[in-house]
Amino acid sequence: MARMNFYRLPASAMFAARCDPRFHYCTYVPESYDPEASRTYPLAVLIHHSKRDAQALRDRFTAFAEAHQCALLAPLFPCGINGEDDFNNYKLMRHAGIAYDEVLLGMIEEVGQVFRLQTEQVLMYGFSGGGQFAHRFLLRHPDRLRGISIAAPGTVTLPGDPRGWWIGTGDMEASTGAPFDPGAVARVPVQLLVGAEDTAGGMTIRRGSDFWCEDGANDAGATRVARLTALETALRGIGAAPERQDLPGVGHVAEAMEPPVRAFFVAVCWPTSPALPVRPAHG
Repeated sequence: MARMNFYRLPASAMFAARCDPRFHYCTYVPESYDPEASRTYPLAVLIHHSKRDAQALRDRFTAFAEAHQCALLAPLFPCGINGEDDFNNYKLMRHAGIAYDEVLLGMIEEVGQVFRLQTEQVLMYGFSGGGQFAHRFLLRHPDRLRGISIAAPGTVTLPGDPRGWWIGTGDMEASTGAPFDPGAVARVPVQLLVGAEDTAGGMTIRRGSDFWCEDGANDAGATRVARLTALETALRGIGAAPERQDLPGVGHVAEAMEPPVRAFFVAVCWPTSPALPVRPAHG
């Protein structure tokens, strides 16, 4: 059995994943955790943005974890895995022969062997690059999600779109190993978040980018607001009922997304609990 000490409890050090030591994770387990007790804890998975702020993201959710007795897992998918200019790898979920979704599932299994956690279904949140990974994970693994919050993704895969991955889900079985299951996706509680002022330019995908596809790389819109709208429309088209919030006065700011994420997690997992105070968001 893994040793329970200050490297693991309550806020862990950064660990190499046993399934692939190129990737890492940190955790938080509430201070009430007793290795000798039988209580299990729900798990929230927090996906970092492009600057790979995994530990800081974990730390911003520790008060939530204590208030609701929930464990946290924050994976780290470093830049440079496939060369010095490899910045976008995990956002696509599958990239350069690496199945980042399977790496994450390996991490979940690993922490489930260390702590007593509810790992069959997890909560998930991702902002920006993390939102790109998170919504693609939803399309591929809806059965593993208790609820998911997708915030300001820079690119979107449209469920039900007949074009190939990553634009649509038409060839998802060939691309990711399982066919698209619209009914299963539609059953997952989904929150969609974006800053109402997250409309800066520079979002055009150009030839040579990791995201370049001849078949409509830029069709979802020119801003994150527009691309989230395209994702929302596609989700509603398959019968899902996402909750959409555009945060007034907010641009592309990670911390502004997090109070509504916490409120969404509470509504999904602890509907009878009092909501945590929501601080005003600032862009």
